[in-house]
Amino acid sequence: MRPTQNSLIQLIRFFRPHFRISIALTGAALLASCASPPVIVPTPIARCAMCEVCSVCTAPVAISPPPVPIEPTAPPAVSSEPARGRLERAPWDGLPNWNADDPTDALSAFLQSCSVLSTRAEWSAACATGAAIAGKSRPETIRRYFRDNFEPFKVVNADESQTGLVTGYYEPLLRGSRVRTDVFRYPVYSQPQDLVSVELSDVYADLKFKRLRGRVVGNKLVPYFERSEIESTGAPLRGLELAWVDDTVELFFLQIQGSGQIQLPDGTRMRVGYADQNGHPFRSLGGALIRRSQIRAEHASMAGIKEWARRNPSKIQQFMNINPSYVFFKELPADMSGPIGTLGVPLTGERSIAVDQRVIPLGVPVFLATTFPNTKTQLNSLMVAQDTGGAINGAVRADFYWGFGDAAGSQAGRMKQQGRMWVLLPKGYDPNALPIAPTKTP
Repeated sequence: MRPTQNSLIQLIRFFRPHFRISIALTGAALLASCASPPVIVPTPIARCAMCEVCSVCTAPVAISPPPVPIEPTAPPAVSSEPARGRLERAPWDGLPNWNADDPTDALSAFLQSCSVLSTRAEWSAACATGAAIAGKSRPETIRRYFRDNFEPFKVVNADESQTGLVTGYYEPLLRGSRVRTDVFRYPVYSQPQDLVSVELSDVYADLKFKRLRGRVVGNKLVPYFERSEIESTGAPLRGLELAWVDDTVELFFLQIQGSGQIQLPDGTRMRVGYADQNGHPFRSLGGALIRRSQIRAEHASMAGIKEWARRNPSKIQQFMNINPSYVFFKELPADMSGPIGTLGVPLTGERSIAVDQRVIPLGVPVFLATTFPNTKTQLNSLMVAQDTGGAINGAVRADFYWGFGDAAGSQAGRMKQQGRMWVLLPKGYDPNALPIAPTKTP
C-alpha cells in the first residue's frame, strides 16, 4: 500500500529529534525547495536553460525507531533561513515611466489573482473595486485605481542592492499523439503513484517551502528515479504516458518551461501543465555544454542549444542526463486562457511573472523596470506575481512570462536582463505582517 503524506508526517513527528538532527548535520536529506510556479509559478519549475536552482541531496533518509526509549525533549534548534530581502515603502514617483504603461491587461491579470485573494479582508475592497471598473475604463482610470487603492514598496535584496536578474519563459507547442507511433515515440509522463511528497512545514514551521520527495523502499524514503533512469531502456514509468511527442529536445525544454500544448494528428491541441517533479536538482544543459567546450557562452540560448542538438543527435541524451531533474505533467482543459501558475490561476502573457514567494506574496501587482531581451530598450510594465520557479531565488528576481508560441519562445530564450521591482500592496497594511497568499495546488 502506498504510504500517505499524513502517515509519513506522523512518523517524522514521532522520531523528530533524530530526523531533525539528520537534516541539520548531514545535509543529505531529500530536501527540495524547488516546487512551481508561480506562484507560483504560479506555479510552476526552472524556467530557462542557463538557470541554476536550489541544492538537493541524494542520501536516503532512514525512518527507523531509536535503539532505546528516550524521554520526549524539545527538538534541536535549526537555524532559520537567512532573509532573502525586504520590501521598503517608496513614493509613486519613484516608479519609472509609470504613466507610460497601459495597465488594462495588468488589471485583468490581477483580477485572476482576486479569485484567490478576495477572501482575505485586506484584499477584498481592492478586488471589488477593480472588478467594478474592469472592461470599461480608460488606461488613466485604471492607473488612478492602482494609485488610490495601493501603496508601492521597493524590493530590496539581502545585500541592500536593488537590481537583479530577469529571465523569461513561455508556453511551447509540440507535435505529438495520445498513442505511440514510429514518429511520436518520446513519452510525456504523468505523476507516478509511488512518488511521495512531504511538506516539511506541516511538521516544522521554520521549514516553510521545504519539501521531501522520494519513494519508499522497505522502511526508507530514498531518492526518486533520476532522468537517466526514467529514460533508460528499463522504462520504470511505463504505463504512465499522457502523450508521445516527436522530439526529445523539445520535450526537455517543455519540462523546463513547466507547461505547454501538444498538436495532435487530428488538428486538436492537448494542454499539459506541471504536476510534480522528481526531487532532484536542476542542472543547466547550457552550462554543461559550455564547460565541455561543445558550445560558446554567447550561443547558449535556448535556440543555440536546440541548434547544437540538431547537429549532434548522438550526444544529446548523454548531455540531457546531466540534468537529473524530471518533471511530470497532467492534462488541463484545452480552452483555458493560459497555463496555470503556482497561485492556481491562468497566466497572462507579458503580464504574469514568477517570483520568490519568500519575499513577494503571490497574487500581488508588481511594477517591473527592465529592458527587452538583448537590448537597452526600456520595458517598464505593471505585472502580477502569479508563479514561482526552482531558479527564481532572491528578492529582486523575476521570470517574465511571454505567452504562447514561437515568437514568445524567441523572446523568452534570449531574456537575461537586469531589473528593479516594486510591489503594490493594499493601503494601510504592513508588508512585514502580510502573510503569504494561499495557493492552490497546480
